[in-house]
Amino acid sequence: MTFTLTVSDEVRALAPGFTHVAVEAYGMVNGPSTDESSALLDDAARRLAVRLRGRAPHEDPHMAAWRETYTAFGSKPSRTRNSAEALAKRALSAAGLPRINLLVDLYNAISVAHLIPVGGEDIDRIQGGMRLVRATGQEDFVTVAGGEETVEHPDSGEVVWRDDAGVTCRRWNWRQGPRTRLTEETTSGIFLLESLAPMPVPAVETAAAELAELLEKSSPGARITVHPAAPAAPGGRWSARHE
Repeated sequence: MTFTLTVSDEVRALAPGFTHVAVEAYGMVNGPSTDESSALLDDAARRLAVRLRGRAPHEDPHMAAWRETYTAFGSKPSRTRNSAEALAKRALSAAGLPRINLLVDLYNAISVAHLIPVGGEDIDRIQGGMRLVRATGQEDFVTVAGGEETVEHPDSGEVVWRDDAGVTCRRWNWRQGPRTRLTEETTSGIFLLESLAPMPVPAVETAAAELAELLEKSSPGARITVHPAAPAAPGGRWSARHE
């Protein structure tokens, strides 16, 4: 089966400076957070502080670009922050970064250190390919509220990641649904690193290479592919054989 990842023309028109790099991995071993993954998160927080030099995360030019883009599709960026800004805010707080599980810790560390949204999805739980689109408002987003499974619907025009079954992540990279998230049983995953101008494409590729190295170290023998930055032209896509 071929796994595809596509960015719609409507999203490209909304954010022509958008770039994403995908890291595809099979044969991984996940589990609870470890001392090593915890140390990586602590180091990422230190790297973030050096990068910001006393500024708030939203003052960084890359985070400012995400705020402008969120506003362009109707979201309030001060209330629904992109995932990198939200994590950075946590990293700089007294609470610090959460420890979720090994794989999530790894990609969260890359997100914070490089101040770039990074997400991870369990390929075995994705139905069909993944598509970044502007929602009609009728799509299902299965989430959990008050300990109970519930179905929400995105706003019309909201940018969402979705598969054949419904929305996997709302407001571009704000909130992931539980259906496709990485659990301790995950062995196959797709990791997406997303950026907007003014972040240079080589900076995104450097972050992806660092993530791939961490994945290889944590799961010796895993089959990992870093896909080049997606083309800027409308309809940019890549596909790979799903193992």
